[in-house]
Amino acid sequence: MKKIKLGFALVFFVLAGCAYVVLSAEDPPPQPVKATSGDASGIVIEEVRSDLRQPWGMAFLPDGSILVTEKVGNLKRITTDAISPPYAGLPQIAVVGQGGLLDIALDPAFPKNQFVYLSYSEPDSSRGQYGTAVGRGKLNLETQSIDDFERVFTTNIKSSVGRHFGSRLRFANDGTLFITVGDRGAQPRAQDPFDHAGSVLRINPDGSVPQDNPFADGQKALAEIWSIGHRNPQGAAIDPQTGSLWTLSHGARGGDEINKAVAGENYGWPVISYGTNYSGRGFDKGHEAAGYKQPSYFWDPSIAPSGLTFYAPDNAKIPQWKGSLLAGALKAGYLSRLILENDRVIAEEKYFEGQFGRIRDVRTGPNGAVWLLTDSNSGRLIKLTSAK
Repeated sequence: MKKIKLGFALVFFVLAGCAYVVLSAEDPPPQPVKATSGDASGIVIEEVRSDLRQPWGMAFLPDGSILVTEKVGNLKRITTDAISPPYAGLPQIAVVGQGGLLDIALDPAFPKNQFVYLSYSEPDSSRGQYGTAVGRGKLNLETQSIDDFERVFTTNIKSSVGRHFGSRLRFANDGTLFITVGDRGAQPRAQDPFDHAGSVLRINPDGSVPQDNPFADGQKALAEIWSIGHRNPQGAAIDPQTGSLWTLSHGARGGDEINKAVAGENYGWPVISYGTNYSGRGFDKGHEAAGYKQPSYFWDPSIAPSGLTFYAPDNAKIPQWKGSLLAGALKAGYLSRLILENDRVIAEEKYFEGQFGRIRDVRTGPNGAVWLLTDSNSGRLIKLTSAK
């Protein structure tokens, strides 16, 4: 085995009986950007709901209604003038710490098969442990239920920790499903290629492994793994121009990251980071090291990011934002507009700072509006359009 100095990370792998290093080309560090306040004077804000309990994710149905997940374990449907009771048929969900009912996505063939995909923290009651899982069932509007729900994926190692479940769901243009999973509060797990924690995963809709996954044979890493070295990715988006996946991940004290998640790559956590551990200790390799991908952008101090979307619809209701990445901020309480050039962020504008509270999710709606969910027990669904 070729020897490569990687501090404790390599020692960990050797002891575990495996070694895994992605030797990618060197990335230049991202250049610092000074965020400016954006002009929101022409943006129309419509508060659609203000009675959601810790809403987490949303999906837009063909009839114009919206499915919203609540972390407390509820799935509800919102129409123009009403909200449904919680839908029946959901799996057993562990509502613990940061865990609960998390993201939602519609199958690309939803008009034909009615499949809805959910990510959630799954309990292992016999051990008092939890892990991120994904399942699907058929949406039944008449009975207000998810019928024939089946689990299609679960993480291979559960723990009793209630932190860092991830978890966003995004369908790629080829119909495969990306799943983001956090490190579960145990940093070294994000560098173990035979642990789903701290990874971006890619599966087929039925849970099988795509044959073009970077480790599909399972020899160097788990077959579902797309990339590793992620701390807690709570945002994900597909670039409509290229079809590539981008992720948004929490750092510790600083070091929140946006990454273009490339197959087979290692994004460094916890070997490198632009933040600092809560203990005050730095990271073994500092900000950069050979074999680890650099982020496209980072925040220090942390904004606690969650929710990510490419805003590029042909019917854009806010045309001045077209072509931007939009990210939510929990701790900082604002909507971040990020302008890209050659896969790097060259400018950031902050909108609605302190106005809405903790922004949990950001989506581009089929009607060209921008939609936000705020994270509280009186969570809001907000629609953004332009007066122009």
